[in-house]
Amino acid sequence: MATAPETADFLLEQLGGRVRLHRMFGEYAVKQGDKTLALLCDDALFVRQLPGVTAYLGDPVAGFPHPGAKPWWRIEADLWEDADWLRGLIDLLAELLPEPAPKGRGRRN
Repeated sequence: MATAPETADFLLEQLGGRVRLHRMFGEYAVKQGDKTLALLCDDALFVRQLPGVTAYLGDPVAGFPHPGAKPWWRIEADLWEDADWLRGLIDLLAELLPEPAPKGRGRRN
């Protein structure tokens, strides 16, 4: 089941321009700059199981953003109603997640 466009719009509205969504296979990557902070799949937000994030969430629920994935914390859309809480989560993820590795120049023959 793909994420509904209305769900993606609501997430963006709640986050007030802090992120952008990158569409992929009917779902979305939640990005800030070059960092992928979360995944939006099946109308739920999935975040990495980092110790700081676990403490912020309190009593998180594990889930899988796609078949074959490692478990992530699943955050249902009804929890997004508190925009300040959601923005705090996104800010924490931006702080905790490392910058992506620079892309190589590719092979030359």
